[in-house]
Amino acid sequence: MTITLVHAPACHFCADAQTALAELAGQFLIEVDLVPADSAPGRTLVGAHRPAMFPLVLVDGVFFSAGRLPRGKLRALLTARPVVIRS
Repeated sequence: MTITLVHAPACHFCADAQTALAELAGQFLIEVDLVPADSAPGRTLVGAHRPAMFPLVLVDGVFFSAGRLPRGKLRALLTARPVVIRS
C-alpha cells in the first residue's frame, strides 16, 4: 500500500502528517511517498484533486484527505485492508 503525502513548505499539518506516517510505517507494511507541492508531480496531483489545504493525502492513488491527517480514519483503513502488520 502506498500513501502519497503532497506537502507544502512551512506547513505544520504537513509536518504532523509526516510524523504520523512514520509511526504507522513502523506498524503497517506501507510505503510513504513524499511529494513537494511545488514539484511537477505535486502540481499535477494538486491540479487533479484541488485540496483546500495541505497536506493532500492519497492512498494507492485515491484521494484520502486534505488538511490535518485524520489518524483514526487512516488507522481504521490500514487495519481493515489485508496488509501485514509488523510485530
